[in-house]
Amino acid sequence: MTTTKLTSRALNRATLARQMLLAREKSSVIAAVERLMGLQSQWPRPPFVGLWSRLEGFQREDLATALQRRELVRASMMRGTLHVVSARDFQRLRPAIQPVLTRGMKSILRDRATALDVPALVAAARAFFEAEPRTFTELRDHLMTLHPTGDERAMGFAVRTHLPLVQVPTAATWAFPADADFAVAETFLGAPLGNDASPGALVLRYLAAFGPATVADAQAWSGLQGLREVMEALRPGLVALRDERGRELFDLPDAPRPDEDTAAPTRFLPEFDNLIVSRADARFVAEEHRSSIFLSALRVLPTMLVDGCAAATWKTERKKAVAKLVISPFAALPKKTRAAVEEEASALLRFLESDARTFEIEIEIEKEKAG
Repeated sequence: MTTTKLTSRALNRATLARQMLLAREKSSVIAAVERLMGLQSQWPRPPFVGLWSRLEGFQREDLATALQRRELVRASMMRGTLHVVSARDFQRLRPAIQPVLTRGMKSILRDRATALDVPALVAAARAFFEAEPRTFTELRDHLMTLHPTGDERAMGFAVRTHLPLVQVPTAATWAFPADADFAVAETFLGAPLGNDASPGALVLRYLAAFGPATVADAQAWSGLQGLREVMEALRPGLVALRDERGRELFDLPDAPRPDEDTAAPTRFLPEFDNLIVSRADARFVAEEHRSSIFLSALRVLPTMLVDGCAAATWKTERKKAVAKLVISPFAALPKKTRAAVEEEASALLRFLESDARTFEIEIEIEKEKAG
């Protein structure tokens, strides 16, 4: 292996290229979701925004239809959080994520977990969901009829982390209602999950979508621990790089690493976008801006990228027929970028609030002056 040093800007451009954020690209939704290695989806809307910012001509129904056809699924995956991933990737890679879910259950429940018969709970839940898709509220009620003195929330959490489930899409605006039905993944997809729980394939897919990366980066994204040994086993097929701090990075030999002077257009990313939330480094979010994006209760605000880095947060507001997109910059926006910001913001607002009659863009002056 050869060792090359990459600047922070070069690393930024390399990951933006893989995340389809240097230019909107022509791609099917399924191919894009697989290339991106999933889209985080604690809330139903963010994957739609994430794909709109990355794909040429993306329409809301493109994602909704793929979900209805069961080509994509919404399920717990990396870091134990809800993601939209392809059915193929869920079947192949979900077993490798199980240690993350098991550790998460033990970490959150602590002593409450010791009283649970997890295999029995999973068996009961499997039969319950296989009869017909149901909500988790209904599952917890069912478990309480079987175990009247049981810990309702703990039992439900044990099932959520140990029984592979997918959410059932509907005709809701963003494909899923707030209290969605769940179904057993194997039944819903009509095929069993894979039986290879080794993380090597997952790590390679991570590098293709987010590299170059350190071991810590891969662990932050996946939620898995102990990936140093995995990366060492993969080393013969990888290239070794160094960042400006001298840390070792791993990458696929033929992965894109464009010139650091490559232009990066203004882009709006949704809440919890993987580009922002799953990195262990400051490749896209400067340390001084993290507290403006990562809030209490694990909230991660939507961000706006300017020249490849988070330059603002944003939100939408709706009053009757008037839709507004409010941008909160961390510093004054350069005049040369304002036109691009307003153009992109206007297009996004029309995508999100297509039934509005009036569209407004507001860039908060107070925060611009503070910069």
